[in-house]
Amino acid sequence: MRIHIATDHAGLEFSTQLQHHLAGQGHEVVDHGPIEYDPVDDYPSFCIRAAQAVVSDQAAGVPALGIVFGGSGNGEQIAANKVTGVRAALVWNLPTAELAREHNDANVIAIGARQHAFEEVVTFIDRFIETPFTGDERHARRIAQVLAYETDGSLLPDPRA
Repeated sequence: MRIHIATDHAGLEFSTQLQHHLAGQGHEVVDHGPIEYDPVDDYPSFCIRAAQAVVSDQAAGVPALGIVFGGSGNGEQIAANKVTGVRAALVWNLPTAELAREHNDANVIAIGARQHAFEEVVTFIDRFIETPFTGDERHARRIAQVLAYETDGSLLPDPRA
């Protein structure tokens, strides 16, 4: 699996450890984050590039997922979700890692590097990577609704209208 990762200064040390872990599991890791520590760098461009690469790989038939992280993971998730075709989920425990894949077919996860110990985060990431989308009709239907809005702005009719 190709894994695209991105961070800013808040997760640079974490990124190095994560790259070694993922490569050790046989994944191809592509780093879209900073090259050196800069305490005033900004996460959006790093995370957006990683998200774009995930979508590009998936469109080309290359199995790929993304991991974006920073201090909280919130801004990184927001940035990644601006890329058409990305479903980025904020993950903070094993159940959210599983559900991100099983129910939402998330292709990117966001994690707060300052919120967890590295060993804990690795369990979230491993679970995310190994968990497949269930393909259940209700989940596929909901994902299709999000994609429809993302594509052309369409929504289901408002039941109050």
